[in-house]
Order: sequence, then C-alpha cells, then structure tokens
Amino acid sequence: MDFIFIEELRVSARVGIYPRERVAPQPVELNLTFGVPDAAAERDAIDDTIDYAKVIERIRIELAERHFNLIETMGEFVVAMLFEEFNAPWVKLRIAKIGVMKGVRRVGVFIQRGRDGRDVFDAD
Repeated sequence: MDFIFIEELRVSARVGIYPRERVAPQPVELNLTFGVPDAAAERDAIDDTIDYAKVIERIRIELAERHFNLIETMGEFVVAMLFEEFNAPWVKLRIAKIGVMKGVRRVGVFIQRGRDGRDVFDAD
C-alpha cells in the first residue's frame, strides 16, 4: 500500500471544555498519513488516488465550523471523514492543541486505524 502524508497542517478550531476554549478558536496541528490505491502510481492519474488538496480544504472547512469538547472526538471526526468521503483504506492521525498550557508545546491524541475498524499500532 502506498501512502500520502500531510505534515504540520495548522487550522483554527474550537475545541475544549474550558470557558477560554469555548470563546475563540485556537491553533490545532494535524499530521496525517493515509493509504491510497496502488493504481495511483501505476496510471499517473489523480482520479486513482486521494487528492490531498481536497483533504486539506475539507478539514479546514469542517474544523472551522464545529466545536468539539474533546480533541479525541475531533480526531475521530477527521478519521471518519477520510474513510467515508475519501475512501482511505488506512489512516494515521496525530492531532494536537498548540500552546494550550504554560510550558507545554502540544497536547493531543494519536489515532491509527484500518478501514475495517481495527486499531493498528505502529510505534513510530
């Protein structure tokens, strides 16, 4: 299986349970890797793969319009979108709030899952 990766995608999103997090959007960083069909490289056609520009656009739109209490829920939403809208067979996502606490660069979650719903763990 071949993969596409998107690193350090920064978006403004409303996520959190604390009053300060509910008032205004905050920066969130996403790192994604997702499987693409082998045919993409074989035929050199965009229709045979997942268009990463469309993935980025959808993530920006959806996360700007919604509020999530938990970063875990936000992450699951992005993974489900990749499965349902883009037909990704496998997704690895790291999603983090940036600078949410003094002395902490990022706080977030890591999700890695195959389309069949099984959790797949790879410690990289």
